Amino acid sequence: MSGSIRGSIVALVTPMRADGSLDLAAFDRLIDWHVESGTHAVVVAGTTGESATLSVQEHCDLVAHCVKVTGNRIPVIAGTGSNNTEEALYFTESARQHGADACLLVTPYYNKPSQEGLYQHFKAVAERVDIPQILYNVPGRTACDLSLETVEKLANLDNIVGIKDATGDSPRGLRLIQRCGKRLAIYSGEDAITLPLMEGGADGTISVTANVAPELMAEMCSLALSGDNENARKINKKLDLLHSNLFLEGNPIPVKWALRQMGLIETGIRLPLVELGAKYHIQVIKALKQAGIALSGAV
Repeated sequence: MSGSIRGSIVALVTPMRADGSLDLAAFDRLIDWHVESGTHAVVVAGTTGESATLSVQEHCDLVAHCVKVTGNRIPVIAGTGSNNTEEALYFTESARQHGADACLLVTPYYNKPSQEGLYQHFKAVAERVDIPQILYNVPGRTACDLSLETVEKLANLDNIVGIKDATGDSPRGLRLIQRCGKRLAIYSGEDAITLPLMEGGADGTISVTANVAPELMAEMCSLALSGDNENARKINKKLDLLHSNLFLEGNPIPVKWALRQMGLIETGIRLPLVELGAKYHIQVIKALKQAGIALSGAV
């Protein structure tokens, strides 16, 4: 899609202190690191950013802070989805007012709406808030699957510009590209199948792996977008353990633990999530080492 955000988009963690309070100084350092590393855009207050346990005020303030700190160096995509349409409208309008470049809206979770309900939900937000909007389909978390037919209908709405496909189904992702790729930007939402989807025409990825390997992810995506799949595959091979081992427990548990081992954030995650189980530590360390990532010890 002409003019769309392309490449490696980090689904950024929200750094926290041991007491669960937000660590904005660490957040600012992460933003600077991503800009310097070539990350193409950032998602703030998404799933990896623990949006589920941010208060409404924290959510809106964090988006505003991200826009300010990023300072137009790279685009900011605000997570603004909800299973309450009025709340999604509130978050999306707040993100617009604070200067976000686009919004990422997850399918309404838990409620189990019909396809018509999903269509009306996204249509309401698209028609009432004038900001580019990216659909987010992750049925493994939401118990709700946005069908290809509904995506095609939503692609006719002016403000809907893309979709993050986190079904983990590569053949389905390729069908999505074939049917909607000329009207929507298609982003992989599963790191393990990002490269196959990009080889099939996807515009990029909204990535968890990019939190710990921003330079490699940005380079891999740039190579794939340029058609240099051979060298993109060489980089992806270094990242393949991260793509799997950062999901040994629920995201963002492993990636926050990894960032702590890299010395980039403190220990801090909000209940009901807890620290990564000790039995997984060796596997995450192995994945970091395979990618050539330096460990500087826990903060």
